[in-house]
Amino acid sequence: MRQEEFIHQVQARGALPDTGHAERAVRATLETLGERIDGGLAVKLAAQLPHEIGENLRRVAPEHSGQHFDRRTFIHRVSEKSGQPEPKAAHLIRVTMEMVDQATTGALSKRVSSSLSDDMQDLLTVTPHKPAQ
Repeated sequence: MRQEEFIHQVQARGALPDTGHAERAVRATLETLGERIDGGLAVKLAAQLPHEIGENLRRVAPEHSGQHFDRRTFIHRVSEKSGQPEPKAAHLIRVTMEMVDQATTGALSKRVSSSLSDDMQDLLTVTPHKPAQ
């Protein structure tokens, strides 16, 4: 998957007005994920994403990775970084993770999810996207 397609899909699925908003949502989600998960896992995940998208994980791993914070803090950090209200940020996190799952083998996304607490798994678990009809 190419970076442009990834960002376009986040924009469309996230009901965002433009690609700039989508890029900020992806950056905020992946930087925060990189802060939360193990640095080695973040680097492996980044390697399977389009280079520019993966840089959002590489930028924080391993120096700032492995922090322990809960779902609420995750959403709050993404909200602050993306400039979106928390309910919208939670939705954009799920949308971004759907695209991460599609862009990778999927097994790695499952490893990321299983490495987190239950409340975080609920936030980051991918559900199949159903296109609008």
